[in-house]
Amino acid sequence: MESNKKRILIVGGYGQVGSNIARLIRNEHRTAELILAGRNPQSGEMLIKELTNAETAYINLDESFDLSDFGKIDLIISALDDHRNVLRETALSNGISCISVSELADQISPMVFLSLHKRISAPIVFSGHWQGGLLTLVVKHLSARFSRVDKVEIAGLYDPKDPVGPLVTEEVKGFVGKALIRQDGSWLSVESRDHARLIDLHDHSQVLGYPMGTLDVPSIAAFTDASNIRFDFIVGESIGSSKGLGASHDLYIEIEGTLLSGERTKLRTIVSGPRGNSHLTAVGIYLIAESILGLKGQSVQKAGGLYLPENIVSSDDIISRLSGFGINVVEEIGIS
Repeated sequence: MESNKKRILIVGGYGQVGSNIARLIRNEHRTAELILAGRNPQSGEMLIKELTNAETAYINLDESFDLSDFGKIDLIISALDDHRNVLRETALSNGISCISVSELADQISPMVFLSLHKRISAPIVFSGHWQGGLLTLVVKHLSARFSRVDKVEIAGLYDPKDPVGPLVTEEVKGFVGKALIRQDGSWLSVESRDHARLIDLHDHSQVLGYPMGTLDVPSIAAFTDASNIRFDFIVGESIGSSKGLGASHDLYIEIEGTLLSGERTKLRTIVSGPRGNSHLTAVGIYLIAESILGLKGQSVQKAGGLYLPENIVSSDDIISRLSGFGINVVEEIGIS
């Protein structure tokens, strides 16, 4: 039985990522009231007819934003860039849960500092990780096999055939510049163009990857304490395209360390989302929303505070959960 009716405001709700989030929520939670907001609400008219029990609204974050215009809201999902931090600050001030989809490691400090001066009465989730935290959740699941993790190298492959919206386009541009990495135990802010590395793809070809300062890097450091961690952005032919299907979005994970058995190993895993980047991100955000609101029979999540995907979503069954969304996970183990 579904819990009490929830009212969810998705800002950027009819874009590539936002529309996928809305569909996932509707598939699992029929009574949720969805408000899909943005600068061009007419663009969402076909989507709200498809979803039912949904409406569009005009929101321009560069203008004034009055939450009272939308009635009681249980969750705000920010599926666009919010450089002024309007949505999170509004959520904090009104005791409303909030999930933000897009921010790099150097962009979250204003909210962290604000939280030290304000009481937070509902979960505020930083999910600017790659694919809404799915990559980090898989790494956390895999790292449980290790007694010691020394190195984690991860990468997200963008296939130019994958249709993405402006949110992802801005993320793609973001790798050109400085990136946060961990190297030999030190935190470094490096120039992406000067720190490329070769990455082996599924077909044994290689492409250059460039480090990007996603939140995955400090998250993975927190639960593995690995001395070397980096996330790289790569461009190439995806697994889906190579099979003559639609472009997939592929995540490459390599973990080096000592297994619980005492054996040294490098564990390589490929996560492939056949429906592309936007759908994979939406699945990550959906899992967070599910935990916050108690969707699909979940117990309602803990009290207010700042959260990351990996401490609000369980990683224990993440592989089977991903499979349920049609996402493939392939593991390769090589003893070093």
